[in-house]
Amino acid sequence: QVQLVESGGGLVQAGASLRLSCAASGRTFITAMGWFRQAPGKEREFVATISWSGINIKYSDSVKGRFTISRDNAKNTVYLQMNSLKPEDTAIYYCAADSRGRITTTQESYDYWGQGTQVTVSS
Repeated sequence: QVQLVESGGGLVQAGASLRLSCAASGRTFITAMGWFRQAPGKEREFVATISWSGINIKYSDSVKGRFTISRDNAKNTVYLQMNSLKPEDTAIYYCAADSRGRITTTQESYDYWGQGTQVTVSS
């Protein structure tokens, strides 16, 4: 079992930055980690994913160049640095873990999910 707890969300103005954190506990060995988001009235979508080693990373086109995913395995924590935020980034952001260590953009591949943290970007 893997438990995930997100933090760092909030209300910011367009152009601002936020850093989300996802603290993992339990069986975190060789897990790939991902961030997804769900805006009001929309389906949950992929944002970014990172391998256990941190070498393999993928981003959605909508956040590429603005968001950076990273991890500190010693702290069992994954981060999502979000810069140049836009109103369309407003969503609940979820952290997810793939216990098989696969880098994938498909949410069905992830075994464990956090409860989510709200990010609201005002114009």
